[in-house]
Amino acid sequence: MAHLLTPGPAAMAQHMIRMRLALMRNSLRGDDATNLYAGVSFGLLLALGTITVAVLWPAYLPLALAVWLSGWIFGPILIGGGNEALRPEYFSMLPAKPGRIAAALLAGAFAGPVPAVNLIALLSLPVYGWRFGPAGVLVGLVAAVTTLVTMVMISRVVVALIGLFVRSRATAAAVGIVTGTAIALCSNGWAPVVAMGVTDTDAWSEVFVRVLPSGWGVAAIEASWPFAIAILVANAGVIALLLAAWAVLLSRRVVSAARGGVPPRRGTPRPFPATGGARAVAAKELRAWWRDLVRIQLLATAFSYAIVTPLLLITIDVWVMVPFAGLIAIVMAAASSANLYGADGTALWLTLMTPGAERADVRGRQLAWLLIVGPAAVALSLAGTLISGETWAWPWVLGLLPALLGGGAGIIVLLAVTSLVPGTDPHKRGGNPLSTGADETAETSLAWLVLCAVPATALPAAGAILLNPWAGVATGVLTGALSAWGLGRIAYRRLENHGIDLLNLMKHGPAPQADKPTTADLPIQHRIGVMICYTIGWLPLFPQGLVPMVMKIFGIDNPVWFLALHLPPIWQWPVIIFMIALGLLMYGYAILIPMRLSSSSSATSG
Repeated sequence: MAHLLTPGPAAMAQHMIRMRLALMRNSLRGDDATNLYAGVSFGLLLALGTITVAVLWPAYLPLALAVWLSGWIFGPILIGGGNEALRPEYFSMLPAKPGRIAAALLAGAFAGPVPAVNLIALLSLPVYGWRFGPAGVLVGLVAAVTTLVTMVMISRVVVALIGLFVRSRATAAAVGIVTGTAIALCSNGWAPVVAMGVTDTDAWSEVFVRVLPSGWGVAAIEASWPFAIAILVANAGVIALLLAAWAVLLSRRVVSAARGGVPPRRGTPRPFPATGGARAVAAKELRAWWRDLVRIQLLATAFSYAIVTPLLLITIDVWVMVPFAGLIAIVMAAASSANLYGADGTALWLTLMTPGAERADVRGRQLAWLLIVGPAAVALSLAGTLISGETWAWPWVLGLLPALLGGGAGIIVLLAVTSLVPGTDPHKRGGNPLSTGADETAETSLAWLVLCAVPATALPAAGAILLNPWAGVATGVLTGALSAWGLGRIAYRRLENHGIDLLNLMKHGPAPQADKPTTADLPIQHRIGVMICYTIGWLPLFPQGLVPMVMKIFGIDNPVWFLALHLPPIWQWPVIIFMIALGLLMYGYAILIPMRLSSSSSATSG
């Protein structure tokens, strides 16, 4: 009788699509709607740019499509396993075979703006095929559909693999290493390419990017009819294999989750006895850092990025970043630790029910973070400075190291109680252990805030080093200690006064306030502008402004990919100043426009 109650494949796929659209429609409120509109607008710009590449620079099209494929592959890794609106665990009781459920979930995966935007970008294939006549356009249209399905299927398989195999500290650390390496390659992956002497873009495309699934459509367009059909048929076969593999992975994931998911872990570190107060909290936090797969993955991401980035530059004989590997690790580790209370879920009630425990809780979290990050960062800094032979870097490393450690320890607890992002309780995270259930956009914004705030705490030490190198060391120690103590004091005072509000925020989310304007109340053009400025404002400010400014000050001649350094000397400083001003203007626009809305709304209501 079960097969009589089971909907057919088409009906099940239709139900999945309707559920996915309903979830997306009901979540489009406030800043979520703003993020979606801005993201779609930015994606459409990239899609139109891809089509433009197909028209004006066709040799670069395989490389452009490879960038879209990398987004589908590394996107789920970078956001902790992807945002699964329809979890396989929800449908484990359906009397249907795993293959049918997988096909229906695949149909639901296409019900969203991202595949639609990617399909627009893939229209570059029939545009490219126009050079080969009507047959090339037809092959390009078919290849656009098969390439889109292939990209989505690869992304789904990556998510399923993460959800199934990340069940131990080793696998969580492995995912973190892959994530950190991917981020480093995105920023400095050009260095090993230059070191290998690969300068011919056409040859690079022929050798590498056309072999990727994103390049099969271009290969089919350029091939003769028999080979084109063979490539498209082979692509359809790959899709079928990916679908079958996904079905197997989903069924194993559901069984693994039903059996308890993550196996028990042993070997808890015991750096000191838990005698009470801050030391007891620190012992508890060290256990959390040792056992929580999300924290392990984030920590591995921070340190792998800090190590891989200088190594990539070493391939072109640039050693200037090696002494600062430990400093980079501190900033990245702080960015990944800024939502400490949100990651714990509703466990805050245990602290609030203990009289006077707020101070010990904040100080214990600071101590645990310093014990986790500090020794490794110190070892990286000292070893990197010794190995690089850059003797001028010693005052900078010794001065900025304590300043950044203290600043990071203070910033993370302060933002944890002032900018909390609600997440799912760790024991309710479902089949994907690397998904915290928190709003990825909010967590990303919080991480960017830390990336700016923690280096700012080291500015006094940097200024002192410029005046007197060794006086900067004492300044770094002093500012680090003051940052950790002062910001931690503000954090536990706020926790004492607003702890109940934080607990309610974690349990129920932000309370609706009809009289308080949000970014969603802005006109659509301002909403899109604010989101785009927040997203790309760092490009002119940091890599095209502040970094070349530092390189000019220290006399580093390697221009790499900094625009200003490729220009004649008379134009370098004006372009650097323009880029810094442009970045500041973008962030100013993104901050001041919502503030003006809030002030005008308050004046109207008053």
